[in-house]
Amino acid sequence: MDPKVLLLFSALVLGSALAFSIGVPTAQCRVIWAFGIPCDEVYIRVVSQIKEWQVAASCGYTGENCSYELVSAGENLIMATHTSPTTMSVNNLKFSFRQTTVCKVLGDSSCEVSMNPADNTTNYCSLQNVMNGSDLISAVGYKQYSNKWMCVGYDLANCTMS
Repeated sequence: MDPKVLLLFSALVLGSALAFSIGVPTAQCRVIWAFGIPCDEVYIRVVSQIKEWQVAASCGYTGENCSYELVSAGENLIMATHTSPTTMSVNNLKFSFRQTTVCKVLGDSSCEVSMNPADNTTNYCSLQNVMNGSDLISAVGYKQYSNKWMCVGYDLANCTMS
């Protein structure tokens, strides 16, 4: 076999293997919140806010604060989606709850279509807008932890409620 053909074939096989092992790139965001109120109360307020913003018809005047969908609500886990009316990207949201001396909530958001930092700001805002809308940001002991490594685009995000 011609060495050039063999080299080309080897490169194609190796490239395909690397692409397959890396998988589909995703835009992701992780935020941790702490509250000085019971997780039961935080949980109820998060579910209520997601349900309130489920109506897609309200997008005309609420900016990003619409088009949420509650996928499931288990004992310590809420799963939802948010479809951005601006970018039409769908963010998969997950809120995990753990009660210790404080209520700890881990929020994850991912969008499987892009690595664009703008999608990461949408990922972050899809999570944070639920906290803002439910007024959990005013709850006793509220603290938020994230950074641009946990959530690429976090430092660029502007999640003002409209």
